[in-house]
Amino acid sequence: MSDKVSSQMLKGVLTGSILLLLSKEELYGYKLSEQLEQFGFTEISKGTIYPLLLSLEKKNLIVGTMRPSDNGPKRKYYSLTKNGYEEKNAFLSQWTVLKNNVDRLIERTEGYEDQ
Repeated sequence: MSDKVSSQMLKGVLTGSILLLLSKEELYGYKLSEQLEQFGFTEISKGTIYPLLLSLEKKNLIVGTMRPSDNGPKRKYYSLTKNGYEEKNAFLSQWTVLKNNVDRLIERTEGYEDQ
């Protein structure tokens, strides 16, 4: 059995994770991918992150601002909008319910505790 997470399952979680990270600080795409890697999202390609950022921007959940870089061309830094903070909070609520339900299911069907 593989430890890889299916792309379908990952997409919604990744979107919520991006909102969580951007709620703490403004980040540009590459730095965001590095932060995700620190939390175990090591299989995420840069080609996955940038389309998600574009989608979040189109939905008015984040806003991008071009800023000078010490190391070359300008970078686009992303931050949450008011709608983005609301979406982040909705994600947290939904995640808590989903996580608790799945944890309960696993405990009762597989005999695991504290998963």
